[in-house]
Amino acid sequence: MLASPKFVSRPSLRTFSMVRSLLPLTALLLGSAFLLFAGGVNSLILPIRGEAEGFSAASLGLLGTGWAIGYVLGCLRTPALVARVGHIRAFGAMCAIAAIAVLLSLVLMTPWVWIPVRGLSGFCFAGAAMIVESWLNERADASSRGRIFGIYTMVNLAATTAGQMVLTLGDARGFFFFVLAAMVYCLALLPTAISATTTPRPLTQVSLNLRGLWKNSPIAFFAVLMVGISNASFGTLAAVYGARVGLSLNDIALFASIPILAGAAMQIPVGIASDKFDRRKVLLGIAVFALVADALFLFTGASHPVFVLALAALFGATVFAMYPVIVAHANDHAEPGTFIQVSGGLLLVYGIGSIAGPTIAGFAMTSYGAASLFAVTGFAHILLILFALWRLKTAPAVVAEKKGAFQAAPLARASTPETAALSADQAELDAHSPAAPAQPVTNEETEAPQD
Repeated sequence: MLASPKFVSRPSLRTFSMVRSLLPLTALLLGSAFLLFAGGVNSLILPIRGEAEGFSAASLGLLGTGWAIGYVLGCLRTPALVARVGHIRAFGAMCAIAAIAVLLSLVLMTPWVWIPVRGLSGFCFAGAAMIVESWLNERADASSRGRIFGIYTMVNLAATTAGQMVLTLGDARGFFFFVLAAMVYCLALLPTAISATTTPRPLTQVSLNLRGLWKNSPIAFFAVLMVGISNASFGTLAAVYGARVGLSLNDIALFASIPILAGAAMQIPVGIASDKFDRRKVLLGIAVFALVADALFLFTGASHPVFVLALAALFGATVFAMYPVIVAHANDHAEPGTFIQVSGGLLLVYGIGSIAGPTIAGFAMTSYGAASLFAVTGFAHILLILFALWRLKTAPAVVAEKKGAFQAAPLARASTPETAALSADQAELDAHSPAAPAQPVTNEETEAPQD
């Protein structure tokens, strides 16, 4: 008697289809993982080593300012560079220059070299990330775009955290971690250099239309500026604060990594709440909890490692969950086809805040002590709260039918305009294509700013 045929179940077919669709993307995801890993090592070793070398908090804060300037310029200038020399050459150059910048920081150990070199790193990091994301965007179709964006976000989060945590395995006073970061930057260019992936379309370009972004949503504009000040201050100087309150190297690495993980986890409940309630009220609530964390850091004299790490988790769960709420609220008001322009523009405004924040916080820490870092972040959160309360009283909420779905986002400091393109749906991409230029970031139906 013949055996009955065996049929592959639908879940098995879906799993096989997903694995097959991801195989061509492996090189791109691996290159991105190397890039973010090296960036995680580099971003933490500099303030730790600079503090050990006796650099002032002001000079270490300027490292964050240099990075932010380079990052914004990289987002603006990379599309033209890629159009001139191609994706593979541009990506290879970015990775190689980033590796050279790390080694320069080791060879010339002075803040006046580190600051411009850090700006160069920011430029290269932004450019390399944009190129990887453009490749992923080219490979993603309407059915797989959300899945690819989710996997890309998780890979980057894991790689950044691993890069920071690897510092627990050695001595920050030697040369090992500088060389390691440079080597991994070089490794990042290999997967794409030997990949058979086709060259993608030109990179996404956005302009810094401040007036248009303000007209679209004043609260999104102001909030993302304050979040840039707060998050960049902490991201740049968290290791300096940890060292000055007596944390060990292991605890400093945790102090820098736990907030990122807490912010990523918090995006799930925050997303549910922002889809159900007025996003401005959700943002206001998050900012209030962030201010509580600021006050606890500032007034309790936190120094015990367990208490400091617990506060870091609270701080990260709030400050790193704000950015996607802001973007979602701004896009609730955006005209159809302007999602990429609005999201990319907000990212550049975030970059402006990132330029100012570390400088202010660095000089405050030099003059008034380590805890003044949280006086700066707290002041930014107070201004955000006051502005949000004013807009709640003066502008109506978005009706439920016009609200888009909340979408989790990677860290703003690791996002580019191409990230917005990767997370966009096909209709938005079609509207932003060269055949159908994106509309300006304004709302023509009313003269009053939206909220």
